[in-house]
Amino acid sequence: MAEGFDVRLTRAQERYEQAVFGGDAKSLDEAERDLLALEADTALARGRLLHARFLESGAEDPAELRLFERAAQLYRELGDARGEGESLFWVGTVHQVIRQDQAAADPAFARARELATKAGDDLTLSYVLRHLCFGEQAAGRVDTARELLAESTRLRRELSFTPGVAANLIGLADLAATDGNRDAARDLLDEAAELAAGSGAHGVGRWVQEARAELNLA
Repeated sequence: MAEGFDVRLTRAQERYEQAVFGGDAKSLDEAERDLLALEADTALARGRLLHARFLESGAEDPAELRLFERAAQLYRELGDARGEGESLFWVGTVHQVIRQDQAAADPAFARARELATKAGDDLTLSYVLRHLCFGEQAAGRVDTARELLAESTRLRRELSFTPGVAANLIGLADLAATDGNRDAARDLLDEAAELAAGSGAHGVGRWVQEARAELNLA
């Protein structure tokens, strides 16, 4: 999201006053654009909150997908590639993570990857690559999955997104274990635990513990 909610609301109010008191009717079109952007931002933010609730409860709220789809539509109308790409990532995530429908997720992820690359949005791109990895891993294409997750991790290191790096290292550890390289898997989990602890990412720290148990690396 390029601008804050308060900025867009304030600007819309100012443009209303320009139109009514200043006689500048063109400012109304600009105000409408600000409010459309605000609606898109709100839909995206509300959808993300619903996804967090799903991760906590395991229960899908049908409004989540509608919110992400609405955000993507509005950003598309506004010509905001960055916002559309982020929204489409979440559309794909709903299909992949909540509904376990990789076929439905793939087109959204593919488009999100294109848009995030175009917009230079490396954070969203790192998320897209991570979830594309999950799809490739589920299909048994381990080498491709590893390449995608390694690139996602590289981007996250460059962004200093430490909790995200730790989360990715868990995935890389799982892939290493799949290859039978248990020492590499253990080292990756050790690094993930250190990064999670150092960044206060306690949730990721729990994922590390769960991964150790699942991979019998405790």
